[in-house]
Parts: sequence; C-alpha cells; structure tokens
Amino acid sequence: MTTSARPVLVVDDEPLILRALTASLGAAGYHVATAVDGRSALEAAALRHPAAVVLDLRLPDMDGVEVCRRLREWTDVPIIVVSALDGEADKIAALDAGADDYVTKPYSAGELLARLRASLRRVSESVDGAGIVRFGGIVVDLARQQVLRDGVLVHLTPTEYELVATLSRHPGKVLTHAMLLRAVWGLAYQGETHYVRVYMARLRRKLEQDPSRPRHLVTQSGIGYRLVTDELLAPAGGP
Repeated sequence: MTTSARPVLVVDDEPLILRALTASLGAAGYHVATAVDGRSALEAAALRHPAAVVLDLRLPDMDGVEVCRRLREWTDVPIIVVSALDGEADKIAALDAGADDYVTKPYSAGELLARLRASLRRVSESVDGAGIVRFGGIVVDLARQQVLRDGVLVHLTPTEYELVATLSRHPGKVLTHAMLLRAVWGLAYQGETHYVRVYMARLRRKLEQDPSRPRHLVTQSGIGYRLVTDELLAPAGGP
C-alpha cells in the first residue's frame, strides 16, 4: 500500500506544530487529519480509522497517556508519541498505555517519518496474514472490504460491514458495547447500546446458519460481543 492511501491523525494543541507536521507528512504522501485536544482526537480516530496516530502528551482537556489508553480499548492503530517531556517515567507511562514509539521534541522531520514508516511496516506485516477471516461458510476479506457467503457476495450496508469488520479484526476477543459504538458509530453515540443490538441481529440474519442460535456472532451477556471463527471452534470438536 502506498503512503498516499494512508491517513494519519496528528494530535497537538500548538498551531505551529500542527502546520509543520501537516506539511511534512503531506509532502511524504500521507493524508493528514488533525485534532487539538483529547476528545476531538478520540472522535476523529473513531470516525476516520487512521492508519497511525501522532500524539502530543500535553493536551488541554486530558493527558495524552489517557488518550493512548482509551484508543487501546478498541484499536491497535500505531501510536507515535511526540513530546517535549523526555523523562524516563513519561516514556514508560506512554508506552505502558499502548504507545508504539516515543519521539522527543525537538526532532527532525526525517526521524519522525522513519519511525512512522517502521510502525506502519510492522502493522502491514501482521495484518497481511490475517486479512481473511473465516467462520461458518463466511469469508470476511478485510483488504477488499467485502463479505462472501459460500463464495457469493453478501450485500451489507456500510454500518453492517464496519461492525463485522471490527469484530473480525479481533477474533475471539470480547468487544464491549462502548468499544463497538466508538469504532462504528463514533463518540456521539456512547450509551446507544440498542444500535449494536439492532445491527447485530441484522448481521446474524445474513451471516449465521441459525440466527436464533448464533455460533459465531456471540453475545457476552451484559458486556458486548465477540466473533468466534472456525479455528476457535475447532478444539471443541476435537477428541
């Protein structure tokens, strides 16, 4: 995938730094979105699904470490912290919260771009082998953004696809209602758990052999949902 196809979210409350990062990343072929505080960063990440996040730690409404922590509740997107804080404790806190890398200000554009390329390369290497998810005759092709049932394309609405794709990116993992709402609908829909229930029922009708007894799109009562793939089911059928 070329860099031009990769959106990057830059989070910083200093206008000069935002402009400089937007210019350098744009010149390197990235599509840049920006946010000036933690709340708008979380909103943008949920709506835009960036390929990477470049994050300052000092934000006006919340600590960047908290932004890392909240992002890691539902996404594995690479997070590169860029901060004037260069103490060991600051770095450990950010990395423990889920950051992939830590760049101390001042830095060169070349260094940041090299670290960004390295982070994206690691993600590509891990995702390529898991771009196809199979369960019960269903194939979710995350690269082509399509779903097949017994080889036939299944018509899904954009929201239905995003819901099954989000579950497919984390097979076997329980995703809470809040995680799914953030990932599929955005922060403005927090608390609207009925959205998830309605769309999950639609997906089951389209993808499960017996929607009334789902084997793959499984409810974790009071918590959320998880996708059980054929590989995860296989041990139960063994000797």
